[in-house]
Amino acid sequence: MTATTPQPNVLFIICDQLRADHLGFAGNGVVRTPNIDRLASQSVVFDQAFVSNPICMPNRSTIMTGMMPSTHGVIFNDRSLDPSMNTFVRQLRTNGWETALVGKSHLQHGMSRETVQELGASPGRYSPYDEGWDTLENQERYASGEMIAPGDFYGFSHIELTIGHGAQVAGHHYLWALERGVTPEVLATGTDPESAIPGRSEHWWQVHPAPYSDEIHSTTFVTERSIDFIKSADAGDKPWMLWCSYPDPHHPMAIPEPWFSRHSPQDMVVPPTFDDPGDDWAPHLHATRNREPAMRWNQYPRPFGPTREQLVEALAVTYGMIESIDDGVGQILDAVAALGADDDTIVIFTTDHGDMMGDHGLIMKGAMHFGGMIRAPLTIKVPGRTATRTSSLAASIDLPHTVLDLCGVSEFQGMQGHSLVPVLDEPSTTVRESVLIEEDFPSEVFRGPTPARSRTLVCNNARFTRDSNRFETLYDLANDPGELRNLAVDRRHPDLRASMLERLTDEIIEATPSIRTESGPL
Repeated sequence: MTATTPQPNVLFIICDQLRADHLGFAGNGVVRTPNIDRLASQSVVFDQAFVSNPICMPNRSTIMTGMMPSTHGVIFNDRSLDPSMNTFVRQLRTNGWETALVGKSHLQHGMSRETVQELGASPGRYSPYDEGWDTLENQERYASGEMIAPGDFYGFSHIELTIGHGAQVAGHHYLWALERGVTPEVLATGTDPESAIPGRSEHWWQVHPAPYSDEIHSTTFVTERSIDFIKSADAGDKPWMLWCSYPDPHHPMAIPEPWFSRHSPQDMVVPPTFDDPGDDWAPHLHATRNREPAMRWNQYPRPFGPTREQLVEALAVTYGMIESIDDGVGQILDAVAALGADDDTIVIFTTDHGDMMGDHGLIMKGAMHFGGMIRAPLTIKVPGRTATRTSSLAASIDLPHTVLDLCGVSEFQGMQGHSLVPVLDEPSTTVRESVLIEEDFPSEVFRGPTPARSRTLVCNNARFTRDSNRFETLYDLANDPGELRNLAVDRRHPDLRASMLERLTDEIIEATPSIRTESGPL
């Protein structure tokens, strides 16, 4: 990006449920990610980046709007983002960018609309929008052959959606697969735990090869269609912004060969905290670890305590899924370079949240604010800026501010968070002293002791969580990076606990919504 290029392209690459330490540049010596590592070597790497919410829809909506979930209203999966909410993408489009989303959106509840059933009372508000506004991610529409092109999808002028995870093929991806001669029966096989797929794990049905070739998988679809958009947009006279969204490595761990067998479970090492007894845990964490995995596709995929066999099999395939993404990222970066657009393109790489993946004997996500869940990989490549690493705190909510700042586009009313541009300029700079993390789940989702709400504050050397059951968790991250000794119990560190509680209260007050409805259209 030069002085003669005031409007850079933006390539925003986001994965689903990717741990910060499951990449080569993050120090993982097993998973092989040469292309993402190359991107990191050209970027500012944020080693202390955290999510604003560790669940898909809330955090994705936060990245779109620059608002906390309690502000934009998507506080859990199964609630679609209100189309009247402004987004950084719409702000770019309004100012002349060509915008596209290829891959997973999950800004609407199509893949998770049965997560929460009716709550037992009349609604507190009624939708002012025409019926069907929130069904653009419902697979039934694509299965009927409908090609959905809304023209403005949260600011995206062009969308090509994948819906679902693992071997589930849905959305525009489904229509694309049919055009390549794959039958609906084959595409449905991967979603059936009873189907006889050779190579399926005997320990957990969600670990199995996809029943189709690599040319059909979601990673291939996202890669190919992203490259096609970039080539088309580059031929135009506008800067472009692409949200390139890979559904992997989210469970189910189902990917075609050669990726499925890239790693052997026997070579996997369980995390050092796998046998943590959890003597000072909240009661719901013990209930989670004692839970068996869901055995049907239509059951909400609740977190559980895996056996060693389940964990190493899941971990081995997860690494293969990540390496497949790395291959796709390499192809996209090469395509940008081949067009001569490197010097005009900002590239961001991140995820929506992490996964426990065996830490503390747990797997998946949900009401667990350990580091594996709340830390996010984050690299930002800005042509003309020095590549380096920074330990300055960053949050998902900061990303839309940062993109708009780099593009010279004004923010919109109600945005929260901070631009990371000062850190890009000087990595020792601090734009925030802490990160607030929200998580809300109605009791109908998990039932039992799981708290309906959790709030966490992360500082440079400590993490404090208080939930709606009034249980508190406090870890000294400088001396206990594995989060093994809860300092909030038995008055182990009353001064630190009081300080963190006060700071958490201040952050919650600061995050109070300030958005208002404008008198006219956006």
